[in-house]
Amino acid sequence: MWQASWPSWAPCWVPESPTSSRAVRPTAASGSPAAERLRQERIDAYCAYAGALLEYRRVLVHRWFVLHEDDRCGEDTPELREEVYKTRYSAQEAMFRAQMVSDDPEILDRSEQVMAATTELHWARDREALTELRATTRQGIRDFIAATSRHVR
Repeated sequence: MWQASWPSWAPCWVPESPTSSRAVRPTAASGSPAAERLRQERIDAYCAYAGALLEYRRVLVHRWFVLHEDDRCGEDTPELREEVYKTRYSAQEAMFRAQMVSDDPEILDRSEQVMAATTELHWARDREALTELRATTRQGIRDFIAATSRHVR
């Protein structure tokens, strides 16, 4: 049976008959080289997303303090705003990669939820709201890692 050479994160297409095809996804339980490649791709993607989220979160918190503390207004430079945009872009790119290697609806939902919660840090109205959002996003990232780790063990 012929099998196309696809990127390691893509499903393998194995024809059932000359007129139909179905996606065959390697699983970790199958022990095949393709399954191990997929497992490694998932580990890399999930870790990259968590790391990008942490960096995006750090930059947003820093900018929040710059904007809300009177003596730091001069620190709100175009470079700082550009850093916010770049880290958000990196986090979104990492999220898309994590979503591409996952077929679990829970992981897909969690990836979207934690990105939205992290972005909300920018809009925190006061220090109390910021503290609450920081705790929420910290836990959201931990929950994302917990959910993804079950799929790569």
